[in-house]
Amino acid sequence: MAVNNNPTVRRRRLGAELRRLRKASGLTGTQVAAHLLVSQAKVSHMETGRRAVSPRDVRDLCNLYGVTDQHVVDSLMALARESSRQGWWYAYGDIPYSVYVGLETEAASIHTYESMVIPGLLQTPAYAAAVIEEAIPHLAVEQAAARLKVRLRRQHRIYDPACRLRLWVVLDESALRRVVGSREIMREQLEHLHALSTEPHIAVQVLPHAAGAHPGLTGQFSLLRFPDSRQEVVYLERFTSDLYLEKPSDVQQYNVMYAHLQAQALSPDHTRHLITDIIKVHT
Repeated sequence: MAVNNNPTVRRRRLGAELRRLRKASGLTGTQVAAHLLVSQAKVSHMETGRRAVSPRDVRDLCNLYGVTDQHVVDSLMALARESSRQGWWYAYGDIPYSVYVGLETEAASIHTYESMVIPGLLQTPAYAAAVIEEAIPHLAVEQAAARLKVRLRRQHRIYDPACRLRLWVVLDESALRRVVGSREIMREQLEHLHALSTEPHIAVQVLPHAAGAHPGLTGQFSLLRFPDSRQEVVYLERFTSDLYLEKPSDVQQYNVMYAHLQAQALSPDHTRHLITDIIKVHT
């Protein structure tokens, strides 16, 4: 899963270049949408990499922005064709969070807070299967199987030395104590989490119940950082839809929230001690 083969990466790179050209032309997103007779949302999504950009879109935008260098136009059109290729996850059918999978595949590091369950990247197969089955009512067997395969494939990022993901995790204590699947599955999951927490590129901290109210009460979120830019994305997972925040002021607020969560959480060493104590409950 080399980063440069990820269509999401190419889309984001193309979007950033189109945004740069638009600003250089002095046009706003609203003006571009009016000229091309498209919605402002389409212009925004093209610039943020949330949707594919066709070579025709690139040609029309370059004409509008006054780009006269044909080499630049041809390069951007080639990037548009490459970015329309599907990522590995499309082989598993319609995955509703495919945009996130693309971003996660691209990310150099992720800071995540989870209040209810162990994060997907750190789940055992049995725990992941139980979460998918129990958290999504009436999900077809084939859909559940596809989601499980994607989840386990995503975990390659934390094992692949060529593009290993740096992962920071803050977990509410409830996620450790909630029995998912069975006591046996839970014990295996906690042992797995303990083992992963000793890896140098993975940091796990638990926010104990005794910490009281904290910024994470608003729900799960992840901060994704990328190797080719300083831009960050905040990912908010919801049951029927996902939300992606990229505005610097929004990202900064979530960075501050995460810093507070880490400060209130147990240290990684104390976290491992707590995990060990909870494992004994299921022995």
